[in-house]
Amino acid sequence: MEFFSKITNVNFLAQRRVAGVFSAILMIGSLILLIPGVRGLNFGIDFTGGVLLELAYQGPANLPDIRERLAASNFADAQVQNFGTASDVMIRLLPREGLDNKQVAGQIIAVLKAGDPTVELRRTEFVGPQVGQELTEQGALAMLFAMLMITAYIMLRFQWKFALGAIMATLHDPVVTLGFFALTGLTFDLSVLAAMLAIIGYSVNDTIVVFDRIRENFRKIRRGEPEEIMNISVNETLSRTIMTSFLTMLMVLAMLFFGGETLRGFSSALTVGIVIGTYSSIFVASALALALKATAADLMPPKQGKGEGEGEVDSMP
Repeated sequence: MEFFSKITNVNFLAQRRVAGVFSAILMIGSLILLIPGVRGLNFGIDFTGGVLLELAYQGPANLPDIRERLAASNFADAQVQNFGTASDVMIRLLPREGLDNKQVAGQIIAVLKAGDPTVELRRTEFVGPQVGQELTEQGALAMLFAMLMITAYIMLRFQWKFALGAIMATLHDPVVTLGFFALTGLTFDLSVLAAMLAIIGYSVNDTIVVFDRIRENFRKIRRGEPEEIMNISVNETLSRTIMTSFLTMLMVLAMLFFGGETLRGFSSALTVGIVIGTYSSIFVASALALALKATAADLMPPKQGKGEGEGEVDSMP
């Protein structure tokens, strides 16, 4: 299936400097936002441990009144927010020393029922601090292991100039997505971590498709300039890139709008990741390879003795 009726002829790489500045701003801004003293990630109780309660009111919930009641009962650090509808409330608290999580939940329910007896408890989650610490370490190791394995594959699959471009494009997308979560304060939990791993896979897959076409065209169009060949390759894969992103986005937006609070973080991360991943596949990866002076000569097989491997073509760009 083709998104365009014919192959486009857009000079993407002519905008590589503008795209490079834009990407640098996104990356640096995201890294700054990830610093705990600046913004940092709003870790969910999966990582911090604590208590999470989902409550339902008969009418619109009065969040300021709920916060005042909790603060008066020594729960001033409770995070209170709407989710789903104006009558649905989520309350999150960090672990309390000397108090069992069930006791904390019971006290909160008692405080809120004193103000509105109709309030209904729909869900309660408890995560101990030790479990949260273990999940944090395992989550960080999972992302690190995924990046190392992808880096190893790319280094074996491509000539180093192309490999470096692919690796940087792959790093670009999750960092920017993490920056979005730091900026917006959306909860970073295990479902978002799963989305980050999916974004890494989506990004590297899209980049490899573009680089495979660049490799093919470098071999077919021997006399073309590298920038020209790369532009042709990006345009030839543009229809596939847009169709893949569009269809994936339809599914993700369905989860975002109809999946409820449970899928909100997961779908938000994928939404940002798909947009950034599509952008980086078109503008970042190829531009980095071009900046490293990638040419058709990089694809030529090494010289061999007479009669050895004549006519063979190197399998890696």
